[in-house]
Amino acid sequence: MTQTDKVEESNLLDAAKHDVFSGAPSFSFGNRAHRALFGLAWLVLCRWTPPPLHGWRCAVLRLFGAKIGKKVRIYGSTRVWFPPNLEMDDYSVMGPEVNCYCQGRIHLGDYAIVSQFTHLVSGTHDIADPHFQLIVRPITIGANAWVAANAFVGPGVAVGEGAVLGACGVAFKDLDPWTVYAGNPAKMLKPRPRFVRGHAD
Repeated sequence: MTQTDKVEESNLLDAAKHDVFSGAPSFSFGNRAHRALFGLAWLVLCRWTPPPLHGWRCAVLRLFGAKIGKKVRIYGSTRVWFPPNLEMDDYSVMGPEVNCYCQGRIHLGDYAIVSQFTHLVSGTHDIADPHFQLIVRPITIGANAWVAANAFVGPGVAVGEGAVLGACGVAFKDLDPWTVYAGNPAKMLKPRPRFVRGHAD
């Protein structure tokens, strides 16, 4: 277990002691306070901003702990649940109305694109546990991958380098690199031609 994993686990509360069915929180007070401050800052400083102001929105995300590379694009309507769990590498894109539900870590590689209305959900519950314990699993969107509009990527999924998840596709298992998937659940359709992108600057 990495240090980051230990931090994530320490933010989670034990459902046996904090009854979620009675409305008890699933995360530590520090986690909840951080999210509340970020939510207010995003509403006031970013939510209303015009699309071209990506640099400004990235700066706000960095201020709240996100790891953001250069030339990243993220929109005011995008919802980021907990910025310290978000990492976006150079030239990656998170489109309008994306729900980045980063209860666990979410990482976008270089040039990865997550299109509008997509859900990235890195938290779930243990259905075998009578206390319904929340668990988190990281999501990775590989370099040059494309998650198309209105798709869903579930906890613990790795979308391989150059892979494509078609519009409205649902991925609960890893997607092989340079392969096209679609459907619910996502099924392999065909290979994608490989290419190499170079930075423009």
